[in-house]
Amino acid sequence: MTSTDSSAHTGNINASATRPAAGAWFVLAVLCFVYVLNFLDRQLLSILAKPIQDELGISDGQLGLIGGLYFAAFYCILAIPVGWLADRTNRARVLALACGLWSVATAACGFANSYPQLAAARMAVGVGEAGGVPPSYSIISDYFPPGTRGTALSLFNLGPPLGQALGIAFGASIAAAYSWRSAFVAIGVVGVFTALIVWLFVREPKRGALDAAATVEAKPAVGFWATCKMFFTHAVLLRLSLACAVTQIVTYGILNFTTLFLMREKGMTLGEVAVYYALLIGVFISAGMYLSGRLIDSFTKRSKVAFAWIPAIGLMLALPLFIGFVWAPSWPLALAFLALPTGLNYFYLSPSVTLVQEEVRPDQRVLAGALLLLVMNLVGLGFGPTFVGFVSDYFRPAYPENSLQFAFYALVPFYVLAILLFVWLARALKREAQRGGVA
Repeated sequence: MTSTDSSAHTGNINASATRPAAGAWFVLAVLCFVYVLNFLDRQLLSILAKPIQDELGISDGQLGLIGGLYFAAFYCILAIPVGWLADRTNRARVLALACGLWSVATAACGFANSYPQLAAARMAVGVGEAGGVPPSYSIISDYFPPGTRGTALSLFNLGPPLGQALGIAFGASIAAAYSWRSAFVAIGVVGVFTALIVWLFVREPKRGALDAAATVEAKPAVGFWATCKMFFTHAVLLRLSLACAVTQIVTYGILNFTTLFLMREKGMTLGEVAVYYALLIGVFISAGMYLSGRLIDSFTKRSKVAFAWIPAIGLMLALPLFIGFVWAPSWPLALAFLALPTGLNYFYLSPSVTLVQEEVRPDQRVLAGALLLLVMNLVGLGFGPTFVGFVSDYFRPAYPENSLQFAFYALVPFYVLAILLFVWLARALKREAQRGGVA
């Protein structure tokens, strides 16, 4: 599908489709909470890294593999068939089942007594989470019309920062008061009850009802391989995926090791992490997600090149402050440097998700979203934490007190590469605009 083809689905909006559908805000709130749990479960391992290492004797490299490559291999690859299934079945039911599965697997992590058992439980979490985000993107896009999706998806994308913040606050507090095992079990139980709420109360919306006058049912269904071919031959979507992938090497590399870095090399206690780092994550990533969504809804009315320039500028501003965070000799100064990059690093997510949802047909949205996640998470989530963990292990014999500092410095070239890739994306969007396409 070319971008011109997709204009039939995004260019001629129904006159009545200017407001969100009935119940849209309730559904958005429920899906956002599911995403909070999705990311909380995903990041709980990194939040509780130190007590887990102390009890099970896991190295930084092993921790990086569990939180990175092992998890991503299941999460990213299974998202593709799950996305294809959700495009043809009830997306809300798929989401509910996925939430239930990853929540049970999270609870199972609390019973692990060895590295292989913990790795197996984390891979099971990845299997469940494969059905979490892509169906949600598609459901939201059928509750909110174009022109409001950037804001709606930015609110949905508050899930990661809120999940990370709550994970730090409650996970670290539970671990400090009881044990790291209790934190996994408690959060898993909450997830099971949330899955029941999704099953009972989230209504499946009509596909494409808010997009074009000619509904998707009037056109032949697009096959699995045709959608995959369209995605990877579409200049805008391919460049976007690569730019997001490299950005996530940075974001996941940082997220998976910052708690350990602050405790082991900056001197923070678990209780201090539960308060100060949790507040920083919750406030600044949330602000970055929401602000980027509002900027997208505003600036893309004039030019879709904003889908690329907003993430690029965010990363340019974040880079020198991130270097200051890594260098800082004390944890209060480190957190002061980290605050703005924590938000700016996520200027890419809401614009990227919105662009994909508006570039493809309504009956391709879940699979297209899954393909985006495949590229950016297989590279970013799979490689980022793994890279940081192994670099830290490499430097630890010679620099036992600051091996993670060296590993974080090694992320700087990926910042630069991500900026260049978003500039490359901007050129593709500009050429599409000059040819009269929707980009």
